[in-house]
Amino acid sequence: MTANVAGYLLQLLAASWLGVEGYSEFASLLAVQLLCAVPALAMQNVVAREVVRGASSRAVRAMMWRCAALVAAVAVVLIPVVAGVLNVGVWAAAAALGAAPALVILSGEQGILQGDNHFRALATVLAMAGTARVAPALLALALGGGAAGALWAGAAGIVGAALIAGRIARSQATDQSAGTHEPALRSTSRPDLTQEEGRAAPRERAESVGVLPVLRAVQVQAALMALSSVDLIVVRIVLDEVDASRYSLGTIATKIAFWLPQAVGVVLYPRMAQPTHSARAIRDALSVLSVIGVVAVLGAALAAPLAPLFAGADYAPIQGMLWLFALHGAILAVLQGALLSAIAVERTALAAVTWIGLAIEITLMLIFARTIESLITTAVSVAAVTTTIVAAVVLRAARTHPAPVPH
Repeated sequence: MTANVAGYLLQLLAASWLGVEGYSEFASLLAVQLLCAVPALAMQNVVAREVVRGASSRAVRAMMWRCAALVAAVAVVLIPVVAGVLNVGVWAAAAALGAAPALVILSGEQGILQGDNHFRALATVLAMAGTARVAPALLALALGGGAAGALWAGAAGIVGAALIAGRIARSQATDQSAGTHEPALRSTSRPDLTQEEGRAAPRERAESVGVLPVLRAVQVQAALMALSSVDLIVVRIVLDEVDASRYSLGTIATKIAFWLPQAVGVVLYPRMAQPTHSARAIRDALSVLSVIGVVAVLGAALAAPLAPLFAGADYAPIQGMLWLFALHGAILAVLQGALLSAIAVERTALAAVTWIGLAIEITLMLIFARTIESLITTAVSVAAVTTTIVAAVVLRAARTHPAPVPH
C-alpha cells in the first residue's frame, strides 16, 4: 500500500503541475513503462515458483541477469517506435523504457523473498522500491524537469532499489542458513499449517533455470498489462488533448482498484504453486479480490466529489464517472488473480482469451469511441467478459484437474 500510495501521489501531483495540456503525455509514457514492466512481473512470479520448488538462488539470479540483458536490447529497439506512436520526443521515450532492465532485477529479488515466504522483508523491499521510484520523480517535476526528467529520475531510483533489494534478499538467505527462520506463513483456512507443510518439499533441482518459463509467463502478464493500459494509449488517438488528460486522471481510480489488493496474490501465490494447496488458494484469492473490488467501487462513488479539489476544477467533468473507472480496475484485479494462478500451475495458454479480449477492445475503441464515456464503457465491458471467461475456466480446472506436480 505504501508503494501504491506513492505512485498515486506522483500521478495526482503530475496532473496538477503539468496541467490538462501536458499530463496526457506523462500518463501515456507511464502506461508504456507499465507495459515494459511486464517481464519484471513475470520474473517475480517465475522466480517465486522456482524457489518454492527448490531452485537455488544462484540459478534464479543467473536467469534474472540473462533476462535483463534481453529486455535492455528490446528496449533500445522500441525507443523510436514509442516516440513515433505517441508523438513524444526520443529522450522522453527512452526515459519510459530505460527502467525496464532494472525492474527485472528488482522483481527477481522480490520473487526470491516471496518464494521463501519472507513476507516482512518483501514488504520492506516493496515499500522502499515504491518510494525510491516516486521521490526522485516528484523532485524532478517540482524543479521543472517535465515528463522525461521525472521518468529518468524514477529510473535512477529503481536502480538503487534493485541494489538494496539484492542485499536484503541475500541477508535473509544468510539468516535462514544460520537457522533464524522468519515465522511461518499461516493459512487462514488451516491455522495449524506449518511452514514446512505450507511449502513444497525442498528438492534437488538443476543449477540452471531456463529463460523459456519466463517467456511463457511474460505473454500472460503482457496480455493483462496491455488490457489494463491500452486505453491510455488509444485515448491520445481518439480524443483531444484536454479530454485525454481528463480520462488519464480518471484511470488513477482504475489503478487504485487494480493494485490495492495486490497483496492477496503475493501472499497466496506460493500456495497456488503447490499441487496440494493450489485449488483452495485459487478459490480464496478470487473470492477476496471480488469482495475488495466491491468496496473499491463504492469508495470511488463516495469520494468522487473530492476529485476536483485534489486535481483542479478542469477535471470536474469526470467525477461522476469515477466509479466506472474503479469498476474497470476491480474487474482487472480479479483477472490478474486468475492469470496468476495460471502461471503458478503452468497453464499459461489460458492467456489467449485475454489477447482476444485486447484485440476486440482496441477495435471497438478505434471505431466507435469518441468520448470519455464511450471509452471507459468499452473498457469495462470487454474486461468483464474476458474476466468471466478466464475465471470460469480457472475455477473449473482447479476442481477437476489438480495442478501438475513439478519434476
